[in-house]
Amino acid sequence: MDFFNVISLLGGLAMFLYGMRLMGDALKENSSGTLKKAMGKVTNNPFKAFILGLLVTALIQSSTATIVITAGLVGAGILTLHQSLGIIVGANVGTTVTGQIIRLLDIDSSGTSILRVFQPSTLAPIALIIGILLIMTSFFKNSKSVGRIAIGFGILFSGLLNMTGAVNTLAESGVIEKLFSGLGNNPFLGYVTGASVAFMLQSSSATIGILQAFSSSGLLTFKAIYSVIVGVYLGDCVTTAIVISIGSKAESRRVGIVNILYNLCKSALVLIAVTIVHKLGLLDKLWDAPVNSSIIANTNTVFNLACALALLPVLGLFEKLSLRIVKDRPEKAGKYKSVVDSLNPVFFNTPALALQSCYQTLLAIFSAARTNIEKSFELLKKYDPASHKQMLAEEEEIDRLTDRISKYMVEFLPHLQMEDHVAILNQYYKITSEFERLGDHAVNIAAYAESMKNSDTSFSPAAVSELEVLENAIMNILDETEQTFSKRDVEAAARIEPLTQVAGDIIAVLRRNHLKRMSTGECDPYANTTFTDLMVEFQRIGDVCSNVGVATVVRVHPELADHEHLYFERLHGGSDEEFNAAYESAYQKYFSMLAKPEPPASEDPAPAAG
Repeated sequence: MDFFNVISLLGGLAMFLYGMRLMGDALKENSSGTLKKAMGKVTNNPFKAFILGLLVTALIQSSTATIVITAGLVGAGILTLHQSLGIIVGANVGTTVTGQIIRLLDIDSSGTSILRVFQPSTLAPIALIIGILLIMTSFFKNSKSVGRIAIGFGILFSGLLNMTGAVNTLAESGVIEKLFSGLGNNPFLGYVTGASVAFMLQSSSATIGILQAFSSSGLLTFKAIYSVIVGVYLGDCVTTAIVISIGSKAESRRVGIVNILYNLCKSALVLIAVTIVHKLGLLDKLWDAPVNSSIIANTNTVFNLACALALLPVLGLFEKLSLRIVKDRPEKAGKYKSVVDSLNPVFFNTPALALQSCYQTLLAIFSAARTNIEKSFELLKKYDPASHKQMLAEEEEIDRLTDRISKYMVEFLPHLQMEDHVAILNQYYKITSEFERLGDHAVNIAAYAESMKNSDTSFSPAAVSELEVLENAIMNILDETEQTFSKRDVEAAARIEPLTQVAGDIIAVLRRNHLKRMSTGECDPYANTTFTDLMVEFQRIGDVCSNVGVATVVRVHPELADHEHLYFERLHGGSDEEFNAAYESAYQKYFSMLAKPEPPASEDPAPAAG
């Protein structure tokens, strides 16, 4: 046995594993949107869930990734444990697709057969050429990501060719024959070997692929490899369960337990069935015969498919056992518990799911901040200590959500490959602080209301009437902001800026009117500071909403990213007809409300102080 042949074998193995990882990661990156939609359509029908798990795993080339994502969805409450059962089984079948691709090693390329194009020795360089062209030239929107898939495919097959070349040389030394003949005489040793290798490589597909590469020596027999294949199932599912269990909830860990129970039963079924069939003499022709890549791939597929069909009817038993094995921990139920749970790191490899979790969390923050703003307006009219206390408790929840999503997005960023996903995350990161600031302004307004109550001061009827007009305009701005963010509505975003401009004009008028009332003694000087501070808070709420609108416009039109000031200059410069029309309409609406005569005072009016 030549030392350099061993180096060649290990180098080929490294290329194979890296190519599989690169291709799988790129596939997950590009298919995450499809994956999100597919997962959302899961029903309580185990067969439909099985098909979904099979297709998703075939698409992203990783049963571990599919099951980890499923565990995350269960933990976030998007799926139930029962709905995940079929997906788990389907993922175990879907992972055999990789072996069917690798069986291209067995294609006969004799003569000038067209099949020669599909040989790894041809596919590898073609895939590498296509991949590098796509990465370097950026032909279309996602060409770099598709290029990485092609590069990964090419490296995978290049590694396979290296391994098979080294294996053929090593076969002459007798090492491979001794190794696998020992496994053939001891099925338990073969089972442990398969489980150990799959556990170390964290991939059943990679382990089966290595076995297929070794089969090129012509020295592997069915009796030597069938127990290795079965052992792979256990090693892979234990790895998956460990990944799922790190920092996860009970519901997520149960998904890993179900996967282990299923694979243990699958292993037992296969080993018992093969033993019985062999004793009956039905495997005599295959038992001691050399196997190739195709036979290994087909054996793996048949084992998984047969067990899936046999065990699908009894999946409920695995669910019940998992509930017994993993007990629920007593957890403090918070108002936004489900929102926080959705920010799960297992979604990092499927960006669409992680971004969806960020989106839902930001909507929750905005909704809470908006509700607090509405409550603060009510407190200005009639102060209620209980309502103020509720606001402060809600503000604590807003702060916690903000801290949680900010940390999540920082951890998520290194996992992103596509520019579109990075752009979305950048927008979310900017908007997070803006939404949190809305909550702060609501708390400040409530504090001014409390101060006025404690000092026994109030605003004059004229001031109250004008404040109601301004509040109406602010709520309109918040409506457009919600529409802008929730629907990524550029038209709604365009309506924010003219409304904000009108709100600024209203504030300027209210300040002038307030000074006039001060000069005539209509307003109490003690309310002056509070009134001025409130105008600042209202102005800043409009500014926050304006920033959200601009962030959305930049998200849709990234060419404006470095020229936001030009965007504002164009709007406020008087040359934008749509802005001018929207501004004029809003101006007429709200200033006509300001001009309305005040209602007649009651016979017993409350004392006015501001």
